[in-house]
Amino acid sequence: MNVMRFGDLPDELADFERAAVAVLPVPYDGTSTWRKGADHGPQAILEASANMELYDLPTRSDVSQRGIVTLEPLVCDAGPEVLTERIDRHITNLLTADKFPVILGGEHTVSIGAILAAARRHADLSVLQIDAHADTRETYEGSPFNHACVMARAREVASIVQVGIRSMDESEAAHIDPQRFFPAHRIVDNDDRWMDDAIDRLTDHIYVTIDLDAFDSSIMPATGTPEPGGLDWRTVETLLERLCAGGKRVVGFDVVELLPTPGLHACDFLAAKLVYRFLSMIFAGKD
Repeated sequence: MNVMRFGDLPDELADFERAAVAVLPVPYDGTSTWRKGADHGPQAILEASANMELYDLPTRSDVSQRGIVTLEPLVCDAGPEVLTERIDRHITNLLTADKFPVILGGEHTVSIGAILAAARRHADLSVLQIDAHADTRETYEGSPFNHACVMARAREVASIVQVGIRSMDESEAAHIDPQRFFPAHRIVDNDDRWMDDAIDRLTDHIYVTIDLDAFDSSIMPATGTPEPGGLDWRTVETLLERLCAGGKRVVGFDVVELLPTPGLHACDFLAAKLVYRFLSMIFAGKD
């Protein structure tokens, strides 16, 4: 299968054996409940990534030189439980092969299997969720593996910290840990001390899940469930920079819920740039 490569990298930088990073596209949209189309998100991110400059100005580095292999898309027409098992196996294999895993969603259900795999690898795992929605329902529409249940499954195997939340069901509010919960309305432009508080509550090994609806809908309208009052690019970028500079280890991440929309190609590029910027931060300074 001829797979489009993240960053449109040449053969020598996209070879599995030498690559430090493995990108797994997961075009899945089986449980979303409003606008469908997130299954087209991975392809849109890959296409947009071909138009990035590969030199990262803030870190003065080119992380592509460490090798970024793009795997064949994981296509699953079965239910979310089966999808979770398949992603779990894929990420387990990548971690065993000492690859840094990046998942391109797809809707948020794709995160569950990756978190389960990372939690088995790292007993002290914590999960940083950057998102508009709490996603802590125990079940939704008859399944505990629905996109609305991602963080309920995550907190069964890891501690969690939630950032940017501005939408939840009343039943979820009763189970939120206020010490690990940083909703958007508490994040103000002129006081970023909350970032250090959030990072301090994470363990030494961290999986990061980024739902693109965490961004304000004025800059990221191309999602299935946009919410006003969200985060801007600089806030998310600064949070991730501080996380990577703080001595803790990010062991994998995903970017999910892009719903490609005609005329909104800037959203596709934002998602691709976010992946590359985060990788640049993670690998900056590593031998």
